[in-house]
Amino acid sequence: MPDTATPPGPAASNASLRAYLHGLPGVDEVGVRERAADLATRSVKTAAKGRAIDLAIRMVDLTTLEGADSPGKVRAMSAKAAHPDPADPTAPPVAAVCVYSDMVAVAVEALKGTGVRVASVATAFPSGRAPMEAKLADTRRAVADGATEIDMVIDRGAFLAGDYRKVFEEITAVKEACATAHLKVILETGELATCDNVRRASWLAIHAGADFIKTSTGKVAPAATPQATLIMLEAVRDHYAATGRRVGVKPAGGIRTTKDAIRKLVLVNEVAGPAWLDPDLFRLGASSLLNDLLMQRTKLATGSYPGPDYYTLD
Repeated sequence: MPDTATPPGPAASNASLRAYLHGLPGVDEVGVRERAADLATRSVKTAAKGRAIDLAIRMVDLTTLEGADSPGKVRAMSAKAAHPDPADPTAPPVAAVCVYSDMVAVAVEALKGTGVRVASVATAFPSGRAPMEAKLADTRRAVADGATEIDMVIDRGAFLAGDYRKVFEEITAVKEACATAHLKVILETGELATCDNVRRASWLAIHAGADFIKTSTGKVAPAATPQATLIMLEAVRDHYAATGRRVGVKPAGGIRTTKDAIRKLVLVNEVAGPAWLDPDLFRLGASSLLNDLLMQRTKLATGSYPGPDYYTLD
């Protein structure tokens, strides 16, 4: 477990942040891969599988982040988020809809009264390459329009160059701009190159005030790998043991099938513990996963899959 006795404070220098982060125990990359592969072999039986599918649906951040996004597309996706299977009212709603900041107001209006939250990517998603003033303005606009969650991207260039203070300051500034909205900090683990960097970025984001740490934008491969998710779950588990504060985890990118989702739930249960099996502490960022979850849910209930055109394409 990392030494959290003297975590970096708000005024920590870059040198002290570097000393702290590079003082964390190194990651055994072979061991992490082997453990993740072993956990991926765990099977979930039929009754438990039905509960796992419903839990996974409730954890989905249904996402559209394309240049061609339109108000109509966001309204249609919001309707599906609130009522994933119109023919089956027992199908639970998803956790949130995730959109660009200029679509927040549309999603908020469409989801009024449903309990589905609205998340917005901000801070120059997906590159993170913009002046801080622009990142903060984007965040404030999304919150003013009703977003209750902000997904920000860290400056990976600064992180990889060792400018940890800059990354720390950006996270704390965006956290302040979020006001009461929850902040998810996207590490873009596919660009961090090593498992040690994933661990360092996780702890840096946690100490800077993240409510969630998130693997990826979904625009870079590899995205939500089992080993990155495992390392991040270890970080939030150890942070809770040291401080009593729980931080959530959101793998995103490349999660397309029910099998993928259930493997992530197994990781959560085995690494962080059952307390994290809750949409308030674990999310699945995806655009195409929901249809497969609904198809598998129908198969369990009826014994057959619905037709290929039964669900809308997102």
